[in-house]
Amino acid sequence: MDRLRQALAGISWEVVFVDDDSKDGTIDFIRRLALRDHRIRGIRRIGRRGLAGACMEGILSSSAPIVAVMDADLQHDERRLAEMLAILKSGEADLVVATRFDDGGGANGGLSRIRHLGSRLAIRLAQTLLGVVLADPMSGFFMTRREIVERVAPRLSQHGFKILLDIVASSPAAIRTEEVPFTFPPRLHGESKLDASVVTEYLGLVVAKASGDLISARFLLFGLVGFCGVIVHLTVLYLLLRQELSFVVAQTGAMLGAMLFNFTLNNALTYRDRRRRGWRFVTGLILFASLCSVGVIAGVGVSAALYQDSPQWWLDGIAGALVGALWNYVTNSAITWRAH
Repeated sequence: MDRLRQALAGISWEVVFVDDDSKDGTIDFIRRLALRDHRIRGIRRIGRRGLAGACMEGILSSSAPIVAVMDADLQHDERRLAEMLAILKSGEADLVVATRFDDGGGANGGLSRIRHLGSRLAIRLAQTLLGVVLADPMSGFFMTRREIVERVAPRLSQHGFKILLDIVASSPAAIRTEEVPFTFPPRLHGESKLDASVVTEYLGLVVAKASGDLISARFLLFGLVGFCGVIVHLTVLYLLLRQELSFVVAQTGAMLGAMLFNFTLNNALTYRDRRRRGWRFVTGLILFASLCSVGVIAGVGVSAALYQDSPQWWLDGIAGALVGALWNYVTNSAITWRAH
């Protein structure tokens, strides 16, 4: 906090820490600080997780006309805040991004070689598919006018990590932007949250925005898991038939294996913010199996009816699969992984 006070000397400010109910005493420490400095506030989120949602709640809880998003792990240079504020106040831009990949910036100290290459690939993907012109749309350190966030808030994802990219890609009108360089230092405490689920969430966000939000990131992940489940089903069926089991037994085993695979992967990736653990994992699997069974019946019924009217097996098969997928997604989102 001393570094923040020094960087913002002479500037009226407040800081809002958003904590997803961590068990390390973070929110208690913040509240002790808040008792000594009224400019410090803390928000404890119960039953909700995700960086994007946390950023949104922090921003919308404030009445400040200008808001900044930055990590609390000291990897974002607070000394750039005054410069970013000056640019916004000058009227030159409505969004200022602290970039690691422009002249004067750097990320080699704070990113491993693999993460550095991954960030570069993610940036190129966003620039190519979404037409983003920022040098570092993956940055988690930026400042903007609160009215910009208010305008796009209903269209933003609550689950991704790249809130900046989501804001820029969701805005119906182009946002005037400027970038200031900063050096991304090594992490002092804690561990990076980057894992396979974050990567899949990012790809889902890109596809969602590229499709004009017709395809949600969650539905895309659900569909990808289902596609992988088909491969698992066929693989298990083949292996069981090789053991000279009857087709009925082999098909039953393959269906159960694919269903367990789909549920486990959806629980870990697609619905990671609503993840079921312990006994709830078992009850969730039962719900998932029950609902998906109805989806199979619905899909078969639709495809059979279409085939009688116009026998095009591949088109009718796709129609049935889509009906089943939509049923499974909608019902499991509302029941198996319903929001708390």
